Amino acid sequence: MSTIRLFCDLDGRIGLRSFWIGSAVITLALFALQKILPQVMLPQDARTALAFAGAFALFPWAALAAKRATDRGSSPLFGILLVCAIVLPEHLRLYLPFGWRPSLEAIATIAWVVALIDLGLMPSARQDEPAEPATVKIGSR
Repeated sequence: MSTIRLFCDLDGRIGLRSFWIGSAVITLALFALQKILPQVMLPQDARTALAFAGAFALFPWAALAAKRATDRGSSPLFGILLVCAIVLPEHLRLYLPFGWRPSLEAIATIAWVVALIDLGLMPSARQDEPAEPATVKIGSR
């Protein structure tokens, strides 16, 4: 699978190795941006650029999760919803009262654990295609 298709396509399947390598590439790219941008930009511009980069990274993560969920036998939507459940609660904290914060953190933590176990550790649920039954010809000439 090409790199572009790995990060930009929601269709297909990927194994554990591709999932972890893709996740590591996205994480390292974001980490590098967090270290480099504040040194080369004004603080406000660096925060804006980092926010944009974090939002932009959601799609490749969702693409990886959708393909891995398909490989596990689930719907691609399951992988996308897991990514949303991990990322969105942090952004909702600003708009909800203080009492909701522990619930949002619990949702994100549960989603991380489910994603780690189901997408990151479990083997493929792909079954080999069953062999076609042998046909017997009777009365052939």
